[in-house]
Formats: sequence, C-alpha cells, structure tokens
Amino acid sequence: MNKVYDKFPRLAGKDPDTRARRYVTPTRILWTSREDGAQISGEESLLLPRAEQISFGKMPFCHLSNRPGQPKASILLDYGIEMHGTVRLLIKSVDSPTKNCVNIRIRFGESAMEAMTDLGVKNTTNDHANRDMVMSVGFLSAPETNESGFRFVRIDLLDDEADIWFKSINATFIFRDLDYIGSFDCSDPQLTKIWDTAAYTAHLNMQEYLWDGIKRDRLVWIGDMHTEIMTILSVFGANEVIPKSLDLARDDAPIIGDDITWMNDTPAYSLWWILNQYEWYKGVGDQAYLAEQKEYMTKLLCHLVTLVDENGVEQLPGKFLDWPNNANDEAKHAGMQGLLKMALERGAEMIEILADPALAAECRAAAERMNAHCPADGGSKSAGALLVLAGLKDAAEENRDRIAVNGAHGFSTFLGYYILQAKAMAGDWQGALDAIREYWGGMLKMGATSFWEDFNLEWMENAAPIDELVPEGKVDIHGDWGAYCYVMFRHSLCHGWASGPCPFMTHYVLGIQVAEPGCRKIRIAPHLGDLAYAKGTFPTPYGVLSVSHVKNADGTVTTEIDAPEGVEIV
Repeated sequence: MNKVYDKFPRLAGKDPDTRARRYVTPTRILWTSREDGAQISGEESLLLPRAEQISFGKMPFCHLSNRPGQPKASILLDYGIEMHGTVRLLIKSVDSPTKNCVNIRIRFGESAMEAMTDLGVKNTTNDHANRDMVMSVGFLSAPETNESGFRFVRIDLLDDEADIWFKSINATFIFRDLDYIGSFDCSDPQLTKIWDTAAYTAHLNMQEYLWDGIKRDRLVWIGDMHTEIMTILSVFGANEVIPKSLDLARDDAPIIGDDITWMNDTPAYSLWWILNQYEWYKGVGDQAYLAEQKEYMTKLLCHLVTLVDENGVEQLPGKFLDWPNNANDEAKHAGMQGLLKMALERGAEMIEILADPALAAECRAAAERMNAHCPADGGSKSAGALLVLAGLKDAAEENRDRIAVNGAHGFSTFLGYYILQAKAMAGDWQGALDAIREYWGGMLKMGATSFWEDFNLEWMENAAPIDELVPEGKVDIHGDWGAYCYVMFRHSLCHGWASGPCPFMTHYVLGIQVAEPGCRKIRIAPHLGDLAYAKGTFPTPYGVLSVSHVKNADGTVTTEIDAPEGVEIV
C-alpha cells in the first residue's frame, strides 16, 4: 500500500529529521509572584512526572489566577540543565469572562535572570530563535513553543481577569540520541566533570546541522566547527552531521573562476574548512568523501597560494581571528599567518592523496616561504598559540613569555583548545591542567551546565551564579558582561566552540593520538600531570579503544590498552 506522505515532495538535500524528543519535568520552582501578592496555588504539582496527555482525571493542578487591580500571576521554572528544545504546556482548563481562551507569556532563559528580563533590557533579543512570546491558549489543550536553548522558563498570565490550570509544563528535549562511546575519568572529579560538560556542550549543538549555539548562533559557522569536530570524534566517532555541515558551507560559498566567495563571508573560515576536512579524513579515513571535495579544494588552494607574498607574508583580506582579538591588528595578522600556513600544509597532504602532486608542491612551497615571517603575537595568547601550532614560534618560549603568564587570564573559549595544545607542545602539561581547572572550572562555579560563548575570569568577581536570581549588590555574570556581538543577555551560554577540554584531555592526558587516517594506527602517550590515574575510551571505525593509566610511586606510569582488531598501537 502506498503511503500518503510519499506524495509530499522532498526538498532538495532535505533528509528526514531523525532527532529524538524526550520530555523533561522541572526540577524546582525558583520563583513565583505570590510574594508580590499574586494568586498562585499547586505549583509544586509541576514537579511531578506525569503522562504527556491531557486527560479528565482529578489530580493536583497548578492554578494561576488574575483579578483586576491585583498583581499578575507568574512562575519561574528550573529544568536543572541546559537543553535544546521546546516547552509543552498541558492545560486542563482556562476561565475568562470575555472569551474561552487566555493569554500567557513565555520567556526562555539560559540563566535565571535572562528568563526574568523583558526584551530590549540588557540586550535581550529574539535573534535566531524566539525566547519571549505570547500565546493564546484554551482548555484541554497542549500547545508547544518554538525551539530554543534554555534551562529556565517563566510563565506569566497576562489577562486582567483570568484563570488557568496547568497539568504540566514540561520541556521537550530535542537532540540526537547518541551513545557516548568516548569517555574520560580521572582522579580529579572536577576535570572529569569538565570533560563531560564539554562533550555535552558539543552534543547539544548536533541538531539537523552542526550549530555553534542552540539559543543564538543556530548556524553552521565553519570556523567554529573545528573544535566541535575534534570533540565529536572523541566522543561519538563518525557522525553524518559533520560532512553534512561541511558540504552546506562549501555549497554556500561557490568559487567561479577567479571569483571566490569566502565561507561565512570570512576568509579565515575557508581556511578552517580545509583544517576541518583534514581532521575528518584523519579520524574516519573516508577517501571517497575526500574525493568529492577535490574540485572545490583545488580551486580554494590555488587561490590561497596567491595570498602569500614573496616575503612569506599572508595577504588575506578581511582578517578575523575571534571577537576578543577583533580590535587587535597585530594579533589578527599573527593568527592569519598561522592559520594560512597550517591550511596550506594540510591542504597539500590531502590534495596529494587526491593525485595532484603539482598543486601539493605549490602549497608546500608557499607554506615554506611563510617560515621567513614570524609576526608578533600582539599580546594575544590565542594568536601566539596559532603561531606555535604552525611551527612559526618556539613553543617553550611562547608559553613562558605569553601563554603561561597570569594563568588562564586572557583565554578564549573559541581558541582555548589551541592554547592548551600550544602548552602541550611546550611540555607544560601541569600548566594545561591547571588552566582547564581555572577557566572551564570557573564556568562550572558560576552554575554552568554547558560551556559559554565567551568567558573572562574577571567576570567572576562579586558575581552571582546563573542558576539564582541576582541579589542586590551582586553582579549578574550573564546580564552585566559580554562584548562585541554577545553583549549581556544576547550572550550564548552553550557554544560548541567552547568544548576544547574534551578532545584535549582525550588526546593529551589519555594520550590517544591518531597516527594514520581512519585510526588504523594510534599512538598512546599519556601525560598525567598531578593526576594519580586517568582512564577512558575512544571511538574508532574498528570499535572502541580503551586505555588506563596509573601513576606509580616513583612517578612512572603503568598503562593498559585494549585495542579493537584492526587498530595498531605504535
């Protein structure tokens, strides 16, 4: 029998939405307007698990009631963890003297204070996804909001004279239902929690495409994806969201003759696309997919070699490194010098595999020419790290003079992964662990359950955590800070580019280094720093690799490895 929906046309390139939905009950009532004199009762019933079906059964309900001249009834719910999804309201009944429906207002918040704030105040917006909306609802109904990223939800009954009875106000968690194949556990519970939180941050952004943020930046930012790809390969292994998103960015930025369209209108992000392709190929070894990129990659690399002058200096237009360095011309140039050199070197490796040795030689010659120019880092740890990773600066020297100075102050969530890598290249393993504890651990201290678009340690001074209403005399770390495109409440508190501690601890603490594309060969070189033990798993195309490292009394490390058949440990 033909299925009716087979008659519906499928949009070009549009696959079925395979994401899962799971209902989540609030964990606590954080605030109600009863203290202001509003009429509210039964709100604790919203914390009870209930079937997601409106019904006639008699049970406790949450009742909000408004009367003329009295304060409006409002309630603030905490779902306990950052999530992506909607809110579904099961409404038993409504009452209004003029109509058989009532109006309610729903506000999402990644922090408690964001959910309590009006649009336009402290830069609250509906950018990218509505987080503040009014709905007209009736009895025995189950309306659902749009998707967004949130942890907190405030509900207001708006009409001057009205009543509403809620059976439940549950979140609908929308996500890819994936097993966490990779894992990390160590003698420091804080580091273990940071790894888990970083993995979850990337997972939340694995929607139909790979996004950068689930509240704001619900977009495929190809440069921001690099850290996410490293995280996903460390936790989930190969997943179709990566090539699907790489292809979207490629197809959105055609190269026709000498006319190049930069990905995301940012030249640096086309460089990141090459680095992303390299990491994907290295992780999964899919040569057929790599071959699909040959035409575009050839055109892009042919253009990039023209952007290195005779003195080895990058000539990229429209330089953008990251927001914290956007006003720092020295740092932007240094970052571009490092990124372009790495893109040319990785591009040469891939294009040689794709049987174009002449272009590979051109790329290598341009990259070699860049060794003659090592710019100043502009006082930026991020720019200095990229120079180190490109082989333009000595790792130990840059770490001593710039990166290790003043701990994790001056870190960037976007480029933090590369700062940690530079510290590893300098042999500063203990400094890397301490920086992770200080910087990403600082977000956890402020109530984070996912890692943020940006963070400065200075923001913590006299600040209240995001999971509480800010008392008088305290700083609102969400609503009072932020900069550039993420001022105050526009700031995203779940950004995939901040997930760097996950791949760093997998590759450098557990020491799992892919030595041959497709994980055919893996090198194990652990660096425990002050940890007594570290153990974990890593997904490969051949199965799960397990490692366990224990530090002995004399400082040596005993390692046990369980590798799947097909993986050679070198």
